[in-house]
Amino acid sequence: MLRIAFAILWSALISVVALPAVAQTTPDRAATGGAQTLSDILARQNQMTIDDGFRRDNTGAPGAAKPTTEPLGTLGGTSDPDLWRALRYDSANIRVSAGGDVAATLVQDGGMAWLTFREGPLRTYGGWLLLGTIGALILFYLLRGRIGVDGESTGRTVTRFKAIERFAHWMLAGSFILLGITGLLTLFGRVGIIPLLGHEANSILLIGGKWIHNSVSWAFVLALFMVLVMWVGHNVPNRGDIIWIKQFGGIIGKNHPPAKKFNAGQKVIFWSVILFGGSISLSGVSLLFPYELPLFAKTFAFLNTTGIPEMVGFGVLPTELAAQEEMQLAQAWHAIMAFVLMAIVIAHIYIGSVGMEGAYDAMGSGEVDEAWAHQHHSIWLEEEKAKAPAQTPAE
Repeated sequence: MLRIAFAILWSALISVVALPAVAQTTPDRAATGGAQTLSDILARQNQMTIDDGFRRDNTGAPGAAKPTTEPLGTLGGTSDPDLWRALRYDSANIRVSAGGDVAATLVQDGGMAWLTFREGPLRTYGGWLLLGTIGALILFYLLRGRIGVDGESTGRTVTRFKAIERFAHWMLAGSFILLGITGLLTLFGRVGIIPLLGHEANSILLIGGKWIHNSVSWAFVLALFMVLVMWVGHNVPNRGDIIWIKQFGGIIGKNHPPAKKFNAGQKVIFWSVILFGGSISLSGVSLLFPYELPLFAKTFAFLNTTGIPEMVGFGVLPTELAAQEEMQLAQAWHAIMAFVLMAIVIAHIYIGSVGMEGAYDAMGSGEVDEAWAHQHHSIWLEEEKAKAPAQTPAE
């Protein structure tokens, strides 16, 4: 315990005393021959921006960093650090002649940029997006309250969703919740689980979570396909959606605009799930099979032909990416899309549970009262009545 306490105090002391000096002083590169100093290491560990030029400019003896066809290790006059710096910054022009693309990648330092993004903007903005969504919904509930059904229930029900539709919905919802939880554990485990439960518990959760994530993903893909096939015809935008949007769907105010089986708000949810969920699925499969399904090199090549990257200031996008770079980009995109979809699904869960009276019945039993159907989906109700005689009152 004493050693642990001392380590904590020493870390805190280093953070307070040494790091400000790192930000304010420039190491003497001549004295180190371009080698890393304690200040460099401390700055890197704390994700501070440091000047990388000293390593780029120190790649060995004169002539050693010039283009050469000599075998690896015969440059002459360079130490191992010099040689690897030359490889990293491509100043030695050394290539591996066998072993394929993976073996040819001797130094791939994009992992540092990926790690900085993952532990910085992704974790910060993604976490605040979810917390902000939950906070906004709580505030909305306190101000608006639950959306009730006007008038008395009729006692007559109409089938809102068939069993196969409810099965696909709950398989999609259940798998996505599991995927979201296990993904968040992976992203926040180091800062959330380890301080509370320790490294061993974090390890067990992440190993199990990885297995669940990779296995359940196939159920999500299947359910996504089922939902697309069954509901795409009902989610084509129409003019009635404009009226629904103008009246805020009855969520704000007292109006209850007419709607078919799916209103404009539900159509937004549907297409968000299909598009974002499809993108998440595709990038996820790419992560499972990175060497068989690289996505970004081909995508970047297509985007370059459109001229869009240069128009928005990105310049020409790289079209030759190592497998490691493909996985880093796929993981970042996978997580960004997942955060966006999680925020949308949280809002959907709110409306389907505590936010609207009677909404859960549609996906629970599949039967809804005619009063509820008339208030929220009047056009659809009339279409259903025209197909079959009215049902007898429920006991």
